[in-house]
Amino acid sequence: QVQLVESGGAVVQPGGSLRLSCAVSGTVFSSYNMAWYRQAPGKRRELVATITTDGSTTNYADSVKGRFTISRDNTKGTAFLQMTSLKPEDSAVYYCNTPGELYTWGRGTQVTVSS
Repeated sequence: QVQLVESGGAVVQPGGSLRLSCAVSGTVFSSYNMAWYRQAPGKRRELVATITTDGSTTNYADSVKGRFTISRDNTKGTAFLQMTSLKPEDSAVYYCNTPGELYTWGRGTQVTVSS
């Protein structure tokens, strides 16, 4: 059974930074492209960033381009999302999954950007 465990969320001030982690178990992590998503209250879950199996290609939503960086460590079965220059509109629960939403969603990790 595949498990996705997100962590690293916190309350930060605007302009701050956070690094999120997604630990994946129960599958061959290195065989799958990965993605980060987020869902703000009252809004649909949206795709934030994707990364290919070897980390060579990444893509970002326009709203986070230049501020967020997705990466992965295939030896540890973990994906990361480095977030900088955070804005209040980045506040959401952040989730990881494959770009095709292959796995059952984890609990996510809450990011709140507020002064």
